[in-house]
Amino acid sequence: MMRALWTAASGMTAQQFNIDTISNNLSNVNTSGFKKTRADFEDLLYQTSRIAGTPATELTSIPTGIQVGHGVKVAATQKEFTQGALQNTGNVADMAIAGEGFFRVLLLDGSYGYSRDGSFKIDSEGQMVNSNGHRLMPEVILPENFIRESLGISQDGRVTVKVPGNDNPVDVAQLELFRFVNPAGLQSVGQNNFKVTNGSGDAIGGRPGFDGMGLVNQSFLEMSNVSVVSEMVNMIVAQRAYELNSKAIQTSDTMLGIANGLKR
Repeated sequence: MMRALWTAASGMTAQQFNIDTISNNLSNVNTSGFKKTRADFEDLLYQTSRIAGTPATELTSIPTGIQVGHGVKVAATQKEFTQGALQNTGNVADMAIAGEGFFRVLLLDGSYGYSRDGSFKIDSEGQMVNSNGHRLMPEVILPENFIRESLGISQDGRVTVKVPGNDNPVDVAQLELFRFVNPAGLQSVGQNNFKVTNGSGDAIGGRPGFDGMGLVNQSFLEMSNVSVVSEMVNMIVAQRAYELNSKAIQTSDTMLGIANGLKR
C-alpha cells in the first residue's frame, strides 16, 4: 500500500480541523470580548532509509540521508489575546478593558470564570452580573434607591453612584482585574468564560491601571479581535490544501490501479 494514501489522508483531516477553527472564529465575529483561535500543526514521524553521514568509502561519507514523512497532525490551538476594537454602547453598566486583564465572575458550580466580555447588567438585588446571571467578583452591590444614570465607573475601577438627598457620589465598590503569566493556557468553557489551568498559572489580581493591568472604560464594549478578511484568506488556503491532499489520494489510487492491472 502506498504511503501517500495515508499521508494525504492526514493532510485532509488536518485541514478539516483548520476549517472548523476558522468557522468558529467567523461565527463569533460579533461576540463581545471574543479572542480568535489559531490552529498549529506539526509533521509526523519520518521513516529513515539512510542516515546522513553514513560512510560511503574509507575517506568519504554520504552528505544527506533518505527520509520520507508520514503526514501532519494538529499540535495545538492557541487563543490570540490581542486587543479588540472598543465600541461605545451608551449603557452605563457596560465596561471594556483597554490593555491586559480579565473580569472575574462566580460560576454556578462555585468556581471562577475569567472573561473579557464586559456586558454587565444590574439584577433585582442591585448586584452587577453578566448576561448569564454570574456575579462580578469582587461583588458590586448598589444601594436600593440609587439613581441609575449616576452610576460611574472610573478607569481605575472605582464605582460610585448617587442616592436621593445626596448630591455627592457615594463609593460602593472597587473593581479588580486579573491577569495570567500565560493567558494562552486558559481553558475556554463557553459563555465567554475561561478557567484557570496548570498551563495558565494562577490568577494575579490588581487594581485597573496599576501593576500592568489595563484600564476600565465605562459605556464601552470590547469587540471580537477576529479579522473577517484574514479568516477568509485562511479559509481559501485551507480549502486549496484540502483539495490538493484529495488529489494526492486520487493520484495514488490511480497508480495502484495501474500496478494492479499489470500482467506478465
